[in-house]
Amino acid sequence: MTTVSWGSWGAIWAVLLILLDLATIARAVTREHRSPASRLAWSVVIMTLPVVGVVAYFFLGDTSADRKSDRKLKDLRRELPKQPNDQPRAALPLLYRQAFARAASVNGFLPLAGNRADVTIDSNESIDWLVADIDAATDHAHLLFYIWLADDNGTRVAEAMIRAARRGIKARVIVDGLGSRKLLSDPLWMRMNEGGVETVVAFAFRFPLLSAFIRRLDIRNHRKIVVIDHAITYVGSQNCADAAFRVKKKFAPWVDVMLRVGGPVAWQAQRLFVSDWMVHGGDDIARYLDHEPEMPKGGFPAVMAGTGPTESVHAVPDMMQMLLASAQKEVIITTPYYVPSEALHQQICAAALRGVYVRLNVPATNDSLIVAFASRSFYRSLLKAGVDVYEFQPGLLHAKILSVDGTAALVGSPNLDQRSFDLNYENSMMLVDEATVGTLREKQKVFLSMSDKVQREVVAGWTVPRRLLFNSIGMLAPLL
Repeated sequence: MTTVSWGSWGAIWAVLLILLDLATIARAVTREHRSPASRLAWSVVIMTLPVVGVVAYFFLGDTSADRKSDRKLKDLRRELPKQPNDQPRAALPLLYRQAFARAASVNGFLPLAGNRADVTIDSNESIDWLVADIDAATDHAHLLFYIWLADDNGTRVAEAMIRAARRGIKARVIVDGLGSRKLLSDPLWMRMNEGGVETVVAFAFRFPLLSAFIRRLDIRNHRKIVVIDHAITYVGSQNCADAAFRVKKKFAPWVDVMLRVGGPVAWQAQRLFVSDWMVHGGDDIARYLDHEPEMPKGGFPAVMAGTGPTESVHAVPDMMQMLLASAQKEVIITTPYYVPSEALHQQICAAALRGVYVRLNVPATNDSLIVAFASRSFYRSLLKAGVDVYEFQPGLLHAKILSVDGTAALVGSPNLDQRSFDLNYENSMMLVDEATVGTLREKQKVFLSMSDKVQREVVAGWTVPRRLLFNSIGMLAPLL
């Protein structure tokens, strides 16, 4: 009888681990819609962290929530109408047509004219307006928020939805299972359900460790969508919460920007809400897309884009890059997280190198230390290209705005990081309008005035250990 020595078993296990690493690397390399940098980063992680790298990849590497949701999303994308009947395409300035075409391609929408928007002063005003619109609703109020807290503002909106439901308005709410987990265990959530508000939880999970083996837990619905009576929608960065943001209060206040938009583009926001509602277990409400929006004279052209891992790949960086390419004089970028794709980062630098006045505004203190370190790994190349980098001081700047020449803008929920590009379900609006974009630009300038400019000589004087820390974490940018 032949026995296997401990040394032989060790060799066998070593070979099996190598084969497992190679198989996992092959999976990472052959996955569709993954950038070369991401493939390389995952290959390095898998090879340098035996077993741990393999586990990390299967928990965090595949951009898929679960097969059932993916299939349903794709089916709905085919089946639901992509635009109202007989809606004329908006006339667009030649300079922005390609950027709008890319945004329109995400969901098959058309840029629609006749929209008007107001920009809220702060988080409390956003909630004031939202509560007033819910109280004035005559048919329905549809709300989707990644984070909904049972704080003052969250409670005010919940109570407005309960009042609406009690007077016969169809009040529907979607929240994310992770982002709003505290609400889901709070009595306020039960009050909403008992009060007649219909609710759905996106990517819900009860047993995280078990769920992690069948789907990625960090694919989230990060959208902020409001549609009231077909006519009014909101778009921007704000969650349904106080600026004090109780769950991360040490970074407060959280500074956001929301647009209250009236016009036919609300139909497109409705289309995104309907799809999310039906995918995550809600009843069939496709009838809301039979509504024919009015096309008022005047107003600005706009198009919505609902992005995500099952939607148009690389849509967010593509839209930003094309807007950046159209810039003639000025670009202002406001974002809480700056860990972009290499192509987007190079486009930002290229805009500055060709003479465009580019300013980037990020928080001085970030709620994610890893992301903060990774962001700083880009400072040297940004400053060398001529980009002015500012760090916002009084709180966490959470607004997400790209404005170009005070004329065109992209505003919504996505951050400038790989999570928003590849994993999260996000919603944005691209618009051209000097008045509205001018107001957004003034908000951005106020933020800049509350920020410290990063000095090139200070970054050049960073110590070797500090640069090693920032750049080492920056190398993980494709995974962040």
